[in-house]
Amino acid sequence: MSATAPLGRRAAVEFTGSGALVAVVVGSGIQASKLSQDVGLQLLANSLATVFGLGVLIALLGPVSGAHFNPVVTLAAWWAGRRGDGPTAREVAAYVPAQVAGAIGGAVLADAMFAEPLVRLSAHTRSAPHLWLGEVVATAGLVLLVLGLARVGRAHLAPVAVASYIGAAYWFTSSTSFANPAVTIGRAFTDTFAGIAPASVPGFVVAQLVGLVVGCALVLALFGRSAPAAEDIVIPHGEHQSASTGR
Repeated sequence: MSATAPLGRRAAVEFTGSGALVAVVVGSGIQASKLSQDVGLQLLANSLATVFGLGVLIALLGPVSGAHFNPVVTLAAWWAGRRGDGPTAREVAAYVPAQVAGAIGGAVLADAMFAEPLVRLSAHTRSAPHLWLGEVVATAGLVLLVLGLARVGRAHLAPVAVASYIGAAYWFTSSTSFANPAVTIGRAFTDTFAGIAPASVPGFVVAQLVGLVVGCALVLALFGRSAPAAEDIVIPHGEHQSASTGR
């Protein structure tokens, strides 16, 4: 795109992308649990579908909105561009509700596709200190990755890099790497393989926000204070795109 899309369109993209991402996560979890009783194989199928789906969504929708699909990433972009070239408070206020609403819609859509109750709150309790630590690690790593790619001029690699990181974090974190408050809320609305009990949501979200702070601190420690244009997070988009892709 040669110019920044209207805010309404960008918010619609964030709604759609977040919804599609949760539909992939929840739908693949349901499918995996129907095809196998082995929990390891179920998680493998779920993680592979998420990797492929997330990579495609970032590549397709990133040029319009930046493909945040995650309040943590939106807040990280605001922090990185706080000197004037990042998202404004108005943009953050548009993105975050769109991401949360899209995530809930994605869970409902996945349930509908597999003839599950459209809305049934999850009974899958995920509440323990080691799981919260896993979310801190997963989220801090994600923030470090998306901001770090922009700092070193590699934002165009985000579709592969971010999807690969999330796929890896499924396996090396105790929480299976939600790393996303909107997705966490959305997954509370499905009582299936990928669900999380509503009572477990606040602990995960707090851990993710802690991970955001840790990730931003790591960016400062490893890359210094020089900041990229916020349009480069997650991938180049808007009117800054031509300069970014020319590096």
